[in-house]
This record gives sequence, C-alpha cells and structure tokens, in this order.
Amino acid sequence: MAQRALMAWSSGKDGALALHETRQGGEYEVAALLTTVTEGYDRVSMHGVRRELVERQAESIGVPLAIVWIPRECTDEEYAARMRAALEEQAARGVSSVIFGDVFLEDVRQYREDSLAQVGMRAVFPLWQRDTAALARQLIDQGFRAITTCVDSEHLDRSFVGREFGDAFLADLPDGVDPCGENGEYHSFVYDGPIFRQPVACTIGQIVLREERFWYCDVVPD
Repeated sequence: MAQRALMAWSSGKDGALALHETRQGGEYEVAALLTTVTEGYDRVSMHGVRRELVERQAESIGVPLAIVWIPRECTDEEYAARMRAALEEQAARGVSSVIFGDVFLEDVRQYREDSLAQVGMRAVFPLWQRDTAALARQLIDQGFRAITTCVDSEHLDRSFVGREFGDAFLADLPDGVDPCGENGEYHSFVYDGPIFRQPVACTIGQIVLREERFWYCDVVPD
C-alpha cells in the first residue's frame, strides 16, 4: 500500500519533475501540495507567484493544495512554528513523508530532515544528486513548460526573468550558473507538462526589481 505524502510545492519546475517521478514510482500517494503563501502579498514566497495560479496548478494536477500562511518579514522562528503546526495536522491525517525537489544542497536537506523528524515524518528527495544539466534536458524532453518568475541579479540580469524555460534559455545562461538554478539563481512557474490535465493559462505581466537585487516577473492568470 502506498504511503501518504505531501509534495513540497513552490510552483516551479524541480518540484513538478519530482512529483512526476513520484507518481510514476507508485511508492507514495501524494495527499496534497504543500506551499507557503505570504500574507498581504498573497503570493508564493520567493517565487512571487500569485496564489490563484498555484490553485489552478493544483486543480489541473488533481491534488489538493495545502497552504501555510506566513507573515511579511517572517522570522525563521515564526516560519518554523507555522510549518510545524501544518505538518502536525497532516501527520494526524496519516501523512508520513514530505517529498522535495532539491538536488544537491546538503545544508537544506539536513534542515528539512531535522524539521520533519521533530513531527515524526521523513523527507524524500527523488532528484537527489542527479546531474542538473540532465535534469534540465529531461524537463524539456518530457514536455514541461515553465516561465522564470524571479532571478537573482547577482547571477543573472533582467533579461532572464519572464522567459520561457527551454533550449534558448539554457544556452544563454552564463558560466557558473546552475542549469536548474539550484543555487537560487532563478525560480520558475510551471504551467504545462505531463502532470497537468490541461495547461494553466497565463500571460507575462510587469517586471520589477525588489530589495535592489531580485528581478520579479508577475505572471498573470488568463
């Protein structure tokens, strides 16, 4: 019998691929997509994606969305407390694991494992230590479609935000930038692919610079 698990969901491509492979593997039943949304902004943290779009993703994927609301200027302590409360609620419903799309950041993996252990759950990493160039190629070949929603100007310039993730995007990445943005160079919103029953209709909106560092593209629901 498949174990009940949550999929850590920020709306991007790595989580989408991890979800796809999890479904194909059959070991886990994904009970919900777990995402954090910032109060006031009504957007997914870091990715800057509107909540409505993530709700549309979940509807097309056919998996419920579990939202953890976090305040603006959220402290690490407040984040941990709200996430723990959400996880304890899910554990009471028989969920035993959380699946992540992380690939190689050891400190991030350790943090996730330690946090989940506190509520008697385990972390699962289906993409762990895979070659990110190969993962990027797999995403394209399997038909995933994504738009870059945020880029870190310390790694990429404004021209990379609001772009379609694909061959041309990868070819334009400067040396030293991870193909999947695993070091936080960029974040994305997936709107189509094999996990979706239908594409999430959207268009490119305004591009703005925040915190004098991060370029954000507002993806707008159609």
